[in-house]
Amino acid sequence: MMSSSAALAAELLQSGTGGTAAPRPAAPTRELYSAAMNAGLRAADGAAAGSTVPPPRSPLQLADSGLTLGFLSELVLKLLYVHGSLLGQEIAQQIRLPFPIVDEALRFLKDQRCIEVSSGDLLGRVSYRFALTELGRLRAREVFEQCRYVGPAPVAMEQYVAQSRRQTVTGIPCSPEALKLAFQEFILRPGLVDELGPAVCTGRSVFVYGPPGNGKTVIAKGLGRYLNTYGGEIYVPYALLAENTIITVYDPVLHQTTDDAELARRGMIPRAAAAPIETTTAAAPDTSADLRWRRIRRPVIITGGELTLDMLELQHHKTGNFYNAPLHIKANGGVFLIDDFGRQLVSPRDLLNRWIVPLEERIDYLTLATGRKFAFPFEQLIIFSTNLDPKDLVDDAFLRRIRYKVRVDPPSREVFQQIFDLACRQRSLPPSQAVVDYLFQTYYDRGRPPRSSDPRDFLDLIQAECRFQGQPVEWTEPLVAHTARRLFHQI
Repeated sequence: MMSSSAALAAELLQSGTGGTAAPRPAAPTRELYSAAMNAGLRAADGAAAGSTVPPPRSPLQLADSGLTLGFLSELVLKLLYVHGSLLGQEIAQQIRLPFPIVDEALRFLKDQRCIEVSSGDLLGRVSYRFALTELGRLRAREVFEQCRYVGPAPVAMEQYVAQSRRQTVTGIPCSPEALKLAFQEFILRPGLVDELGPAVCTGRSVFVYGPPGNGKTVIAKGLGRYLNTYGGEIYVPYALLAENTIITVYDPVLHQTTDDAELARRGMIPRAAAAPIETTTAAAPDTSADLRWRRIRRPVIITGGELTLDMLELQHHKTGNFYNAPLHIKANGGVFLIDDFGRQLVSPRDLLNRWIVPLEERIDYLTLATGRKFAFPFEQLIIFSTNLDPKDLVDDAFLRRIRYKVRVDPPSREVFQQIFDLACRQRSLPPSQAVVDYLFQTYYDRGRPPRSSDPRDFLDLIQAECRFQGQPVEWTEPLVAHTARRLFHQI
């Protein structure tokens, strides 16, 4: 005899509303990406400098959310299973969908005797307190074991693709004056900004190479600042629904949110977790925006020698049975820097082969644990940075796909002096040409190439020495000589 929970699952399957029971057909991804790309490029061409990308619109009905009634019902069951009883408003806030849409799942679950109303007042169903019945707890345990994701409702893959194309790096307005303004706090060699500009305009990959310590990471940060200044803020979903599988995308460690104050006012996040709210100047929150997305600054994600091929694939949470998006997907709309390229645990050839298709087609194919593949938009400015000889790392076939190659050489004496003076001002120290002259006469003119990072390292060492000795920083020859010996000490 069929159990009551099994009967409910069977009814979901027969009605075509089941979340895990009735998978939605796969979308024609290549056609979808092509159409979304064209629409995104047209939107980017008409965007004003510094304008924020339009937010995804809040769904008006369940069909607009990209979810089935069965999937949403199971998410509500898991939410009540974890939190106990909740008000209707609290359920909608947790799932990040309008209450009329959530109420469809609540009515369905009540009809199936999975939930009950334990209390309520005259404000309507939004103020009712819902709790699980015995049958509901049994069904909730079953769906919780199938997938333990509990949180904001995921976004359909086709919605994510469309939004990614609207906020692509390609098409962000770029001019020499604007790009130089983004690098105004950095000292770069003449002509370097002019080499980077076309790469920003096209959103294509950049290969930055040269001796270590000369600002390759600074370039990535400067480009990230430019994208945030002139590309506007973008939106990233909490999670995606792809092939009936949940993939989390939003990462509070990597993504810098800009909507904390608005969400705190609406009770979505604790006020303590939000930035201070300026009640006199804060604008009214956009009530038409889809709250399943977070507004963020364009991400600048940096990875180095720890990068492996597994980190570029979906990370399967075996206990929870959901996935976490890889780093380069979280970097969509921003900058992804592979620093110290060639020093990873994986060979450069294997790593480069992994990037050939994404660099060429701007699409990356990821694989589920079941072996099912699907396509993801690959929409970031990717930078390969290395201090090794490129000829020892890559072949001509790969270099052809890297449209822009930028060499970063050691600074000239004039540029070194500018970097040293800037580092002094940042530490409230008086600039000194005599110190630079000493470093060149004693070390750089004798065969040791200068590095753009040397002024920073030198000043950090001299400040630490003076703090330890309990004396102010003064440009005395013994102190300068002692600090230089420490900086250039050969092991």
